[in-house]
Amino acid sequence: MPPMTPGLMISAPASGTGKTMLMLGLLTALRRQGLAVQPFKSGPDYIDPGFHGAASGRASFNLDAWAMAPGRIAAHVLGQPAADLVLAEGSMGLFDGVALPGETGIGSSAEIAQMMGWPVVLILDVGGQAQSAAATARGFATLRPDLPFAGVVLNRIASPRHEALIREGMAEAGLRVLGALPRQGNITLPERHLGLVQAEETEGLQAILDQAGDFVAAHCDLDAIVAAAACRALPASAPPLPLTPPGGRIALARDAAFSFVYPHVIEAWRRAGATILPFSPLADEGPDDSADCCWLPGGYPELHAPRLAAATGFRDAMQRFADTRPVHGECGGYMTLGAGLVDAQGVRHRMLGLLGLETSYEKRRMHLGYRRATPLAALPGLGAQPMRGHEFHYASILAQPDAALARVTDANGAEVPETGSHRAMAGGGQVTGTFFHLIAPATV
Repeated sequence: MPPMTPGLMISAPASGTGKTMLMLGLLTALRRQGLAVQPFKSGPDYIDPGFHGAASGRASFNLDAWAMAPGRIAAHVLGQPAADLVLAEGSMGLFDGVALPGETGIGSSAEIAQMMGWPVVLILDVGGQAQSAAATARGFATLRPDLPFAGVVLNRIASPRHEALIREGMAEAGLRVLGALPRQGNITLPERHLGLVQAEETEGLQAILDQAGDFVAAHCDLDAIVAAAACRALPASAPPLPLTPPGGRIALARDAAFSFVYPHVIEAWRRAGATILPFSPLADEGPDDSADCCWLPGGYPELHAPRLAAATGFRDAMQRFADTRPVHGECGGYMTLGAGLVDAQGVRHRMLGLLGLETSYEKRRMHLGYRRATPLAALPGLGAQPMRGHEFHYASILAQPDAALARVTDANGAEVPETGSHRAMAGGGQVTGTFFHLIAPATV
């Protein structure tokens, strides 16, 4: 991507306001116009990039101000193919993040927009209000004078009169209205307990994207939105620490049960020369025997626990592989490496038994947030280098008997009990697992 590709940050005052619907509608509508639009996602999210890719025809990547140093953020942006426009989807509210800064900041979408010079397009849920919506919008537009602001898109407009009143308030506040979306036309995507269903699982996805594109094109000023895009020259920064592949040939579990891995991690491995060898545990497949490392990403093993328990070919192949080579699991992959998993109905399912971990969904409790980990044992590709990641699951630990893999703290520096585990195997292999998903090596 050329250094000066203009961009926009699609954000909102809060979650559930319509960011994803607007993002997918814009990607679809602008792609129809022949524009090459490069998508990004601000913050730790495994699911939205898949929808971005389906709508734009281009891979989408995460940008994270808490977990990534400035040089890594810049490298992700500048390293993509040439595009006409960048669209980044924010997370939560525009200024929301954690209390203490990490590599670049607190993890807010505003920090990414300010760093890149991408003006903010703020989508507002205006249901139940009229001119007062301008007060919210003006607060977001002026809270940080150095943050570029493009204008607002109004969501959940009830009637032409309602729209006229809100536009009157925005005009008085000196804010540009870039679109007004009727309440009856909102596009929804299916959900489950960790958020949106994955793009590849969504039935009729193209029809949903087409509907979103039609809806946004009919009710937003696409020309004005594209014209509002901008960027700034990036300051010189230290090159990012390498994301060293865990092996030269990496067997990667990939199916409906194992798909939560950050796209930039896989891209970094490939750019470093690694070959990715996908396999499907749900199809009772094991890792390719030519691989020198196996990686089990997170996902939804609890939804597929009976099939995984019955996948004897997968279990036997994993046990043979792990005896002599490194195996690592993240979150759902970690739980699958364990001895057993109790589902929401209280039924225990046998897992691989490569670690002693026992987990349960019978009494769900959310575990959510950034994590900084200092390994106590070497990890494939990373050694004992500190790292930053993110944890998001509802499982409870019933037993975690193996040696702790790392000292793990949350974004406030408080230690958490999800330390991960490691076990040395008789044939020289090593099995490791964590509840958090790796985002980047830590520098601070």
